[in-house]
Amino acid sequence: MKDIRLKIVKRAVKEIEDGMNVNLGIGMPTLVANEIPADFNVLLQSENGLLGIGPYPVAGSEDPDLINAGKETVTTVPGSSFFDSAESFAMIRGGHIDLAILGGMEVSEKGDLANWMIPGKMVKGMGGAMDLVNGAKRVVVIMEHVNKQGESKLKKVCSLPLTGQQIVHRLITDLAVFDFTPNGMVLVETLENATVEEVKEKTEAQFTLSEELLVKR
Repeated sequence: MKDIRLKIVKRAVKEIEDGMNVNLGIGMPTLVANEIPADFNVLLQSENGLLGIGPYPVAGSEDPDLINAGKETVTTVPGSSFFDSAESFAMIRGGHIDLAILGGMEVSEKGDLANWMIPGKMVKGMGGAMDLVNGAKRVVVIMEHVNKQGESKLKKVCSLPLTGQQIVHRLITDLAVFDFTPNGMVLVETLENATVEEVKEKTEAQFTLSEELLVKR
């Protein structure tokens, strides 16, 4: 599972461009911070009031007062700034976040996202996900292609409570990369060792192939 997550994270880093303001969601997305090229001028934003998150701290050097939205200890980069949650969400709702990379439990073929709760299980709340999917200029979701039971997490219709409707721009799994367009869900890339046939077999949602993939075939 660790190898799968690392493969997804390394692909997700390619979505980040120099100069971006980026929000990384709780869980797997936070791992992206450690993979951003050192020469990139990227500011990572956290809903709890930090702009300029650095990599995870070295063991033994953690500052318990310096945490991200997932309550994990982090570091800061030169020029970072601290502010309250109201200011942070004004930043998000005002459209100042260029890219949000979020985890997902389910994504539908229309680009709906379910990522905040499983009915019957205790949750702390939705957090900033609902604001991020509507406020960020671009939303990229990263997740495993199938769940622990081997069932596709790419659904015709999400069965879990939605975070947002038709808000996903790009989905990255351990098998493939999909875009969501006015014409539907499009497979634009297969990841290392994955085939189009395997992706079709493990995907409940309906999708088409990009022109580039059609040519390769």
